[in-house]
Amino acid sequence: MQKLCQLLQAAEIPRGCRAGRPVLCPTGNAVPTAEGAIQIAMEELPITIHGARALVIGYGRLGRALSQRLAGLGAKVSVAARKFADLAWAESCGYGIEHTGQLEGWLCCYDLVVNTVPARILSEEDLEDLRPGCLVIDLASKPGGVDLEAAARLGVKVIWALSLPGKVAPVTAGKSVKITIYNILHELGV
Repeated sequence: MQKLCQLLQAAEIPRGCRAGRPVLCPTGNAVPTAEGAIQIAMEELPITIHGARALVIGYGRLGRALSQRLAGLGAKVSVAARKFADLAWAESCGYGIEHTGQLEGWLCCYDLVVNTVPARILSEEDLEDLRPGCLVIDLASKPGGVDLEAAARLGVKVIWALSLPGKVAPVTAGKSVKITIYNILHELGV
C-alpha cells in the first residue's frame, strides 16, 4: 500500500480516504467520450442541441454521462436500456425511456441517436424507422451497435466514433488509463 501511495503522489493523482484506499476516478473515459460525441453532434446536425430530440442507447457510465450533458444543453433526452433498473434510474432523472428490445417503430421522432452498446442494436428495420436527417453516432467498440451496411443503403448518416477520448482529450484519456492501471495494481495487491 505504501508503494502505491508513493506512485500516486508522484503521479499527482488526488487521494481520498475510503477504508485507507485511494479514491480514484470511477468514470474512466466516459466524460471525454460524452463530450466528444456532443462535439460531433454540434458539428454535424443542422439544428442546435437545445430542443433536439436525442436518444441515448445504453445507460452505463457513458450513457449516464452523455444523457446528463445533453439534457444540460437543453436536449429532450430519452434513454433506451435493457435493464428495468437502468430505465427506472433514467426516468427518475427526467428522461424519456425506451426498452432496447422494443425500439422498432419508436425511432421516427429523434433528431439524434447515440449508441453506447457494443452489440448490434440498430438493425436495418430500426434504421428504416429513423426520421430523414437523423444523425446516428455509434460510440461502441467493435463490433459496434449499428448495421453500417444497411445504413449506407438507406442513406442514414452514421458516424462510428472509435477511440474518441484520445482524439478529443488526449491528456485526460492518458490520465484515465494511468488511473485504471493503478486500480488494477491495487486490486492485485501490488
